[in-house]
Amino acid sequence: MRGFGDLEAEIMDRLWSWGRPATVREVVDDLQQQRPVAYTTVTTVADILHTKGWLRRDKVGRAWVYEPTCTREAYTARLMHQALETTHDRTGALLHFVDAMTGDEASALLAALEQVKARDDER
Repeated sequence: MRGFGDLEAEIMDRLWSWGRPATVREVVDDLQQQRPVAYTTVTTVADILHTKGWLRRDKVGRAWVYEPTCTREAYTARLMHQALETTHDRTGALLHFVDAMTGDEASALLAALEQVKARDDER
């Protein structure tokens, strides 16, 4: 797995932000507020994202309606796991990662670790 290309990321960002299924026309109309983009280009990229498993689609009338198959947070977590898999020294990588965190980010990480520990203790 690797990160999204520019247009893939823009499409996913809109769908995640909207929190609802959307047609290609809706995505194109929103993208065109920032820059010109062809309907056929967005259709092709949405189809690619569907083929890759990032979007699910349903036919509504004559149009496909797309929605993400995972949350933005789950996608980010997958990228973080992928990055950790590239090193033999996960502890060192995690130390560098944590060292670059802000205080708020470190607090959020501690809270997440406490939730995982509580979940594991319940099992």
